[in-house]
Amino acid sequence: MVRIAHQVGRMVQRQWGQWQSRLGRRLWALGLVALSAIAVAACNPTQFTTADIATSRIVSSNLSDPKTFNAVLNDESPNVFLYITRGLTTQDGLTGEVVPELAESWDISPDGTTIVFTLREGLQWSDGEPLTADDVVFTYNEVIYNEEIPTSSRDVLRIGQQGLLPEVTKVTDRQVQFTLPEPFAPFLRTTGLDILPAHALRNSLEERDSEGNLRFLSTWTTSTPPEQIICNGPYRLQRYIPGERVVFERNPYYWRKDDQGNSQPYIEQLVWQIIESTDNALLQFRSGGLDLTAATPDSFALLKREEERGDFTIYNGGPATGTLFLAFNLNQASRNGRPLVDPVKSRWFNSVPFRQAVSYAINREALVNNIYQGLGEPQISPISVQSPYYAGPEDGIRTYDHDLDKAKALLEGDGFQFNPAGQLLDDQGNRVRFTLITNSGNKIRESVGAQIKQDLEKVGIQVDFQPIAFNTLVDKLTDSLDWEAHILGLTGGIEPNNGFNVWSLEGSLHAFNQQAQASQTPLEGWVAADWERQISDLYIQGAQAVDEDERRAIYVETQRLTQEYLPFTYLVNQLSLGAVRNKIDGVQYSALGGALWNIYELTMTD
Repeated sequence: MVRIAHQVGRMVQRQWGQWQSRLGRRLWALGLVALSAIAVAACNPTQFTTADIATSRIVSSNLSDPKTFNAVLNDESPNVFLYITRGLTTQDGLTGEVVPELAESWDISPDGTTIVFTLREGLQWSDGEPLTADDVVFTYNEVIYNEEIPTSSRDVLRIGQQGLLPEVTKVTDRQVQFTLPEPFAPFLRTTGLDILPAHALRNSLEERDSEGNLRFLSTWTTSTPPEQIICNGPYRLQRYIPGERVVFERNPYYWRKDDQGNSQPYIEQLVWQIIESTDNALLQFRSGGLDLTAATPDSFALLKREEERGDFTIYNGGPATGTLFLAFNLNQASRNGRPLVDPVKSRWFNSVPFRQAVSYAINREALVNNIYQGLGEPQISPISVQSPYYAGPEDGIRTYDHDLDKAKALLEGDGFQFNPAGQLLDDQGNRVRFTLITNSGNKIRESVGAQIKQDLEKVGIQVDFQPIAFNTLVDKLTDSLDWEAHILGLTGGIEPNNGFNVWSLEGSLHAFNQQAQASQTPLEGWVAADWERQISDLYIQGAQAVDEDERRAIYVETQRLTQEYLPFTYLVNQLSLGAVRNKIDGVQYSALGGALWNIYELTMTD
């Protein structure tokens, strides 16, 4: 599924293995030298013990602490589950092909509605307990399908206009059958969903807290001792120090072995340092404290000069698979009688000419040249360029080249006017002004926001740009729904249906017009535009279509609509660039998988 990406540049989005997700994070200026020194010292590898130093490890960084240790409740990328949990299938990081993971094989009926997966023999959980078909059935039937559990995993499994879910039944201890109500083209790609341990979590679904909520919702939080998190991936949690680091240790019960029968992965530890600034992360990499980092546009030239001296390689994975966009809150609903968005501003945001004018006013070429240093190109689609369903201008997809005259004409044609000072007023004389947020610590994203503020000033719009903490931003988008406009990113990948949780009207990441989730205070007066419903319906049809030409035609139409009505105003698709120490052997870097997609077979040299 698509997740909110908060990666350090596109490389980290890939590096942490999301197939496109996806939210992201960026610039936080260094400030006082003393504060920088404190930040660097807080994650200095010299703090490891002598025993630690003898351990093979890869040290990377992330801009914020994890939000949860419960995989099914996670909606952010990167996340700890990229290392500690696995599903029935996975995706090859180079080709995007679906390949076996916990399942060794599968059989599909001629009509495509019955799929039987056979699990690998001898699978175990990280506590040594057997992993069987019972765990698969538990994960789907009792957790993912449970309407009391707010999970985006459920969205990508819904089939047809009725949103029916596959029937999951146990055949034997090693075989599970999925019965679909109708053929569902992207089904195999959805079976990469993380499998959870029934023996550790079933009780939490049978008990409730004092407020009547399932105890599962408060199980495996970031305050849970890491050794209590039972998982099935190549690594398991060893230690978590809030604000400092997450340490992963090799899972001795992981199923993979090499051709000589040696257990994989080979590298004993992964360390995820919490460094709340891309500038400080770059400083740590250059000083040898990190083994890999994003080669972001603002750091690329510096890193390239230091490549040989620093004994690292900068990999170019081609265009990144994720998206970067500006979005307005189109939600016209109220909660407890109070509108989520000021009705005056809501009228602006819900005007298609207003959104198109904003898009024309944004100078993407300047973004590419000044902020991305030429390492990217204007972005026009929610579907990744690597996907066979991607559509460009040659397919009739609308583009928005920088044109202030068109922007002003659209605004005036929509009833807006300019006062003598050049400020934009609506038809009732209200000054057009809104707050634009993004996640702090993400240098590129903060720079983009600063330029958009300047661009929109040229058409009389005042933008109050406010970078905020990533977790606060996520809460606004998914819980309080209290925001006006934001700059964010989503993960991407080969299969468009993995973004169904974004485009479905009920999707958990339908962020531009979000409905309340099951556990939240309901909304009053929620409405959807005709084009919004059409996109949702087309995504359902795209999943139903088995013929590839028909599928592509459907997704081309979705891209035409997204560019015409602009629920997201897409900005820049940068190159996926990553700097990796040469002591890490076996790296097969790609935009789809990043540096660590094949972590199980990577080795390290002295």
